[in-house]
Amino acid sequence: MSKRWLFLSAAAVLIVVSLALVLLPGGKSGEDVKTEAGHAATGSAVNSPSATGTSTASASPSARATGASKKPSATPSARPTATSASPAATKSRQQAAGTASLAGRIRPGVTYSGVATFYDADGGGACLYDPSDDVLTGAMNTTDYESSKACGAYVLVRAAGGATVTVRITNECPGDCAPGQIDLSAQAFAKIASPSAGRIPITWSLVSPSTSDTISIRYKTGSSRYWCGIQAIGHRNPLARLEVLAGGTWRQLPRASYNYFLSESGSGCGGAIRLTDIYGEQLTVPALAVRPDVVQATRLQFAKH
Repeated sequence: MSKRWLFLSAAAVLIVVSLALVLLPGGKSGEDVKTEAGHAATGSAVNSPSATGTSTASASPSARATGASKKPSATPSARPTATSASPAATKSRQQAAGTASLAGRIRPGVTYSGVATFYDADGGGACLYDPSDDVLTGAMNTTDYESSKACGAYVLVRAAGGATVTVRITNECPGDCAPGQIDLSAQAFAKIASPSAGRIPITWSLVSPSTSDTISIRYKTGSSRYWCGIQAIGHRNPLARLEVLAGGTWRQLPRASYNYFLSESGSGCGGAIRLTDIYGEQLTVPALAVRPDVVQATRLQFAKH
């Protein structure tokens, strides 16, 4: 028998013995057990499904589930509120543009507090209206006069005892008159208190009275085609804007503290005039000749509110 055959036979015997040892029940060597335990430890620490699933899949889904359970109740309720609030906000802005911003300090539906005094009034004053037989007038304090925005406004004045009188604002009460104060004509004061009282607490609010009068227009002394001042007289509601038609475009004129709207360049002087009250109503007066200090009647009047 050759040496090669003997070597192969020995190798075959070793292989058979090895296989028998492996196939025996519980036939793991100490080294094999140690190696597998090392792999198990590594798997737990590095790639354990329970660790990964708890820290990632368990924590994240938990957060998302919390959001899913709370946000549907919070988010949908918040969104409809915002959506339903948006039209209300838009409506408020439209109201502000149409009334509040046009009205200035004296606004419809608001009750103001102050005091009433009186003086000898003739219907004239800072608003540059002509003296008249209308003795129920008042001079508004400087703050609420608001650089002539109060001119022509009708206000209902109420004394503490309940007596009332409606007056038209024709003048400004400067100096000692505090915000809320109205210096009434002597005749108006006498309708709500004894003149001997001299000074009484009042509340007052804007009104839109019944009237058969119509609005008139007057150009200021010195007006021409090159410069003019325009005044509206007899309007039922406070006047917010006066515009003139110039070059096919309506141009808003600034209002002076003496209650004339001024066109410094003469633009629109003698043309059509558009009046807007604090409620947003607009009236268009056809072109009038520039006739300084002449009251020119129209057939127009603002609606009652």
